[in-house]
Amino acid sequence: MTDITIPDVALVDNTEQRTPLVLVLDSSGSMGGEPIQQLNAGLALLEQELKSDAIAAKRVRVLVICYGGNDSAEIAADWHDAMDFSAPTLAANGTTPTGQAVDLALAKIEEEKQRFKQAGIPYTRPWMFLMSDGSPTDDWQASAQRARSAEQGNKLAIFPIAVGEGAQSETLAEFTVKGSAGVKRLTGLRFNELFLWLSASMKVVSQSRPGGQAQLPATDAWSSAPV
Repeated sequence: MTDITIPDVALVDNTEQRTPLVLVLDSSGSMGGEPIQQLNAGLALLEQELKSDAIAAKRVRVLVICYGGNDSAEIAADWHDAMDFSAPTLAANGTTPTGQAVDLALAKIEEEKQRFKQAGIPYTRPWMFLMSDGSPTDDWQASAQRARSAEQGNKLAIFPIAVGEGAQSETLAEFTVKGSAGVKRLTGLRFNELFLWLSASMKVVSQSRPGGQAQLPATDAWSSAPV
């Protein structure tokens, strides 16, 4: 575990408020071929879009977690301000340990909040972007409960995204207090449109005050109705 007592140079040099964004991305074998290629292209687009916005570049803080392989979740890109973020290139293989990935994301969010507090940095509510094209292969129910409890306590906002026809939207709905109404299904492989929406949302949220409300852009360009 990272020692949170070590000051982050970025938090010393840049005292702007932060908007933490955690991308929890399914990189299991079923994402192979065109899906993972389009996902990687979308991540590169997100990097480009956030860096192109002067405020978001300084305020949005990005962490990428991928899950697949031998039932494992790992950090593909650790916390960085958007101006220093480099989109990772994910490879598709293995299983779908969704619960493990969500637990890792929840832990990393709490660690980052402690760093903000130690550095005196204000922050808006973190976002967890949970994407999957299948069903979990681990014991995910307790992790889903922890995620719902955190969201209920206003510790983060969770956005589950179902990718492809094999995605279990009913299971993804268990990871958010909004239930099935909170799940979006990606239309085809419109990852670019999805990440353009995400970057636009981050630009809006990064300009809001901590505790304030932000009007997010519409999801019509990439999503079907809530499932």
